[in-house]
Amino acid sequence: MPSLFYLILYCCCLVGAVAAAATFNDAHAVTTGPQKCKSLRARLEWRAMKPRQKKDYVDAVKCLQQIPAANKTSVTQTRFDELVSSHIDFADRVHSVGQFLPWHRGLLIIYERFIRNECHYKGPIPYWDWSKDADRLTHMANSSIFDPATGFGGDGVAGTYSLPENYNLVPSRVPINPYAWKGCVKDGPFAAHPIVLGPGKLVTKHCLVRDINDTYKEYLTTNAVRNATIQPSFELFRIELEGRPVTPTPKMHDAAHVLVGGDMSNFYSSVADPLFILHHANLDRIWWVWQQIKPAKRLYEITGRSTVAPPYTDVTLDFDLGFGALSPSLKIRQVMNIHEAPACYTYV
Repeated sequence: MPSLFYLILYCCCLVGAVAAAATFNDAHAVTTGPQKCKSLRARLEWRAMKPRQKKDYVDAVKCLQQIPAANKTSVTQTRFDELVSSHIDFADRVHSVGQFLPWHRGLLIIYERFIRNECHYKGPIPYWDWSKDADRLTHMANSSIFDPATGFGGDGVAGTYSLPENYNLVPSRVPINPYAWKGCVKDGPFAAHPIVLGPGKLVTKHCLVRDINDTYKEYLTTNAVRNATIQPSFELFRIELEGRPVTPTPKMHDAAHVLVGGDMSNFYSSVADPLFILHHANLDRIWWVWQQIKPAKRLYEITGRSTVAPPYTDVTLDFDLGFGALSPSLKIRQVMNIHEAPACYTYV
């Protein structure tokens, strides 16, 4: 793709953000036809971003971790807290179900609206293509994504964090894995940021915890991505991408979460690690790649049960994606085409 196109996409970021935000404010209304975008914002792989873009993005994330929550509670004090809280509240309803990918695409759209409108970020939203690291023989911890100066900080330091004694006493469908919490991240831009939600459904003030584990590299390779994108139906694609507990072995979604470990490894509170956004943006990109292989068939293809437990109903394009106090709900049909509002972005 010509470099001029990238420049045009990047320069249009602010205009596109305003247009998308205006459309999103009316997202609770039922839409029956496509909502056109005035421009498309580029999403770039982290390593393709310029040093200044990386710094601006990290600064904007730190801004979200500081600005007051729109709906303050005794726990959720910042905009970032609200994002973590929404995922905790909806996790049981948006995993292992047909709305898994649409709901997380919607969450990223909301996140982008926050970071642009409230923290005035004008650059690209990044994604982490972990297959570039998993295909190599080096340790995943050596990836530039974990660089303390140009990335998100490295691994946890052993012996600097212990799970609270009551870590699995709070009722939850997926228990906390006690073997993925090596210690506090001691370097990088988020080492000093206190996390107030998690692990799991607990409310505990703690450091950002990681426990990088190369065991899961094999599930994140280029071949793993190919195995998902060759699936002939949405349901088979979603299962091949999402993984456990639907599949007996890890797949891309759960493998990357557990590979990073710590906060990222938790079913409920994983948004507490800023890498969550880059991981799910990459999953969203892979979904878009799959959609574009046969766009006439796949652009609006959605199937699967809407609940984990009976009575079962199947999702449809008119299924409501709720986000609680975080944002008005969205219909699945509103997030299926990222080249239409309220998304208005593309992957490059």
